[in-house]
Amino acid sequence: MERQLAENKNKICSPQGDEHLISLPEFLKRFETEENGLSEQEAAQRLRECGPNVLEEAGKESIIKRYVRQFRNFFAVLLTVGAILSFVGEYLDPGQGNLYIGVALVGVVVLNGTFTFVQEYQAAKTMESFRQLLPPHAKVFRGGKVREVLASELVVGDVVLLEEGDKVPADGRLIETKSLKVDNSTLTGESEPQLRSLECTHSNLLECRNVVFSGTLVQSGNGKAVIFGTGPNTQMGSLATLTEQTLSVDTPIRKELNHFIKIISAIAIFLGITFFLLAFFLQNIFLASLIFAIGIIVANVPEGLLPTVTLALSLASRRMASRNALIKQLESVETLGSTTVICTDKTGTLTQNRMAVNSLIAGFETLEPEKPFIPQEGSAGQDAEESPKKGLAEKDTDSGAKGVPVTGNPMWNPDKIPPVFIRVAGLCNNAKIYDSPPGYTGDPTEGALLVFANSFVDINKLQSEYPRQEEFPFDSLTRRMEVVCRTPEGKLEVYLKGAPEVVVEMCGLVMESGGVRKLDEAGQKELLDRHLGLAEKGERIIALAFRQAEGEKEYTGDFIFLGFIGIVDPPRPEARDAIAKCHAAGIKVVMITGDHPVTAESIARDVGLAVSGKPEIITGDELKSLSRTELASRLKNPSIVFARTSPVQKLKIVQLFQAEGEIVTMTGDGVNDAPAIKNADMGVAMGSGTDVAREAADMVLLDDNFATIVNAVEEGRTVFDNIKKFIAYILTSNIPEILPFIAFVLLSIPLPMTVQLILAIDLGTDILPAITLGVEKGEGDIMKRPPRPRHEKLLTPQVLLTSYGVKGPIEAAAGFFCYFAVLLDGGWGFGEQLAHTNPLYMQAITAFFSAVIICQIANVFVSRTRFQSVFSMGLFSNRMVLLGIASELLILAIIIWNPFANLIFNTAPIDLRYMLLAVPFAVLLFGVDELRKYLLRKNVNWAARYFKW
Repeated sequence: MERQLAENKNKICSPQGDEHLISLPEFLKRFETEENGLSEQEAAQRLRECGPNVLEEAGKESIIKRYVRQFRNFFAVLLTVGAILSFVGEYLDPGQGNLYIGVALVGVVVLNGTFTFVQEYQAAKTMESFRQLLPPHAKVFRGGKVREVLASELVVGDVVLLEEGDKVPADGRLIETKSLKVDNSTLTGESEPQLRSLECTHSNLLECRNVVFSGTLVQSGNGKAVIFGTGPNTQMGSLATLTEQTLSVDTPIRKELNHFIKIISAIAIFLGITFFLLAFFLQNIFLASLIFAIGIIVANVPEGLLPTVTLALSLASRRMASRNALIKQLESVETLGSTTVICTDKTGTLTQNRMAVNSLIAGFETLEPEKPFIPQEGSAGQDAEESPKKGLAEKDTDSGAKGVPVTGNPMWNPDKIPPVFIRVAGLCNNAKIYDSPPGYTGDPTEGALLVFANSFVDINKLQSEYPRQEEFPFDSLTRRMEVVCRTPEGKLEVYLKGAPEVVVEMCGLVMESGGVRKLDEAGQKELLDRHLGLAEKGERIIALAFRQAEGEKEYTGDFIFLGFIGIVDPPRPEARDAIAKCHAAGIKVVMITGDHPVTAESIARDVGLAVSGKPEIITGDELKSLSRTELASRLKNPSIVFARTSPVQKLKIVQLFQAEGEIVTMTGDGVNDAPAIKNADMGVAMGSGTDVAREAADMVLLDDNFATIVNAVEEGRTVFDNIKKFIAYILTSNIPEILPFIAFVLLSIPLPMTVQLILAIDLGTDILPAITLGVEKGEGDIMKRPPRPRHEKLLTPQVLLTSYGVKGPIEAAAGFFCYFAVLLDGGWGFGEQLAHTNPLYMQAITAFFSAVIICQIANVFVSRTRFQSVFSMGLFSNRMVLLGIASELLILAIIIWNPFANLIFNTAPIDLRYMLLAVPFAVLLFGVDELRKYLLRKNVNWAARYFKW
């Protein structure tokens, strides 16, 4: 019995996928309901069994658990262990400064963990945006009466009332409809509102007109629907689940930072344990050996790295926001720089989304315009000044553009265009035109047709004289739209528009010079050849036809072909240069469009997408039928265009490129794009797109402009360069921080550098100069290099050799030179031990510390470039560097001459001449690194092998 009850529950709660195919009586029987709805008791029972109509996030963690989880990474554990050891040292031997060390290390751990937590918390908002698509309330029939309930309380079997302006609360099958039109664009990407019916019109659930889907919008009319899917069992729910289950890809910079942390931490632990044991066995003092181990670990771990990286990425994201690119995930800034493939929309991204009629063919005759079309600001598409703000600040209820301004000047001689041609363009159309100011609302293609018709006749008057009686709307299967209108004489006419190959095949007659003649197969072929001529110019071609109706509901007889209308969407002027910049940078640009392959190829040529010869054209049908091996071969082409591609195929395109080892940036604007956007290495949403797309994306284009992506790529490459620069900068000081401890054990000299002074460098003097490297502009060749290989690391042997093998030893030599100069001038002899409170010892370690700071000043200058001479950038062009140097000198002065700082760091004032002894070493460091870069620019093989980082 329990098993049967469970089966019945599963049958009712979960759709089986054929709800649109079975008869209505069978449907009602399956879900144990009727047209008057459920009783309150039955609804309450089903709510308990099936659960609420909400989209829940699986495996949701509490905020506290998420936050605590951030402290499990290796870097956090290592620094925590260092802090604990410092507190132990303070307990065993108070007053040695270990307390300050422990507090500082804990602060670094908390800061780094908080940063990571904030990033994850932002990603969790994606699911919330899906929930917002569900309306808070719904009108439902319970016991034959209409009442309003929370949308979350709807259950399978409920009968809901749908009216104009409502959002559909769950998936349902229609049982009553009156001119009901639903905007499915948030789910399917179809911009045209879809007319609903009671009949099954397609085997595919999403294409069938007898169902409605949760989260979609009722554009007009009204109806009743029986709910068969709620919450996660809806089409929107399955899409939300797909997006949630689609793993967010770790950014390349996050992978590199993790690798860097592991390497540096391994070095720190190895040296710490090794020299702890060495110190213990040589000196047999546990506490001193413990403090020594802490010093080694602290000296090796760049505590300021992650905060510095975070601040550098934040600064970069601000610069990108000023260039109309809003970065949501800071680490994604760098991902753009490593992008190898950009998959981009055509309309509005590569083109201006300012559609206008550009070509006409009436019958077989090509009509020349009296005035050629010249794209104007605001002539079609979104207003350029408002589009960035509008995309984020307000959400249209229209499926297409909203409030699009137009220029209403006619471009053709009206005497050469048959009146019925104008009627079809204006009446087989669902856009709406208004007069003050001139503009339209609706789909941009239909808007262009409406503006064209309105330039010859008053479109509002035409619509009133020819009232619409019935509509057969456009869909992706039929690729045509038909309307039936009543003429002023009381007759019926059927107006047809659609894809040329579809419309021409439906026509048995053609109108020429006011007359009508038979259209044979040869004539049809000639017409299709003419249409290809327009498509080759990059125009979107719409074919028009009509026929007389013989009587009410009798629309028989051949259609009469009227002609073609070519609609142009001019390329963005900056698109060609932007794509050329991508090609120079070794980035493949892939265009994805629903247009005809010929049109798509023409646009690809216009914007410079065809690198050499003809671009590789892959249609949506081919994408379905080709094997993975065949696709992989075709994806190697330097220029690729996906034509006649459905929006839902974007995820497959992303995964295909990723399977080939590419780092993919994907653009999109709809709910159906969200899985592809999230799965891509870098997801980019249009500012004018849906909330879901924007939430799933890493970056939002405020101006929907491809050139903005390219600007962001340049910024991302610069960020990676700059991160490498300040890694090389901060690693250099590790050597003068480590060697004093080694010399202390092996040479039995007073410890030349204390742990407090090491932290003063890592968390004090190095921070601001490192950040200033993060605001450096890109070197001159930044967009002429190929994308960095996926395997390229932030920390490479070349970086370690440059920092640890060249610049670091120079700084250490400067430190020891100044240190011994103070000691020897003070009468110290080798083998003599000095107490840590001895003034001579305090002055000596101050001199060592000062020498490191002075050499780091030279280091920050040469670290401003990786390959170019720093003089080519302008030695003082980055004023932030000067500010960073000023901060170093200020901290140095405080540590040397401030009595309270002397107490904390165990330092003492020294004579200025001891500090100046480090200057020649700083000059040497500067010269050696400039020589390294010179040899790299000259392509010297051994230099490139050992010192190119």
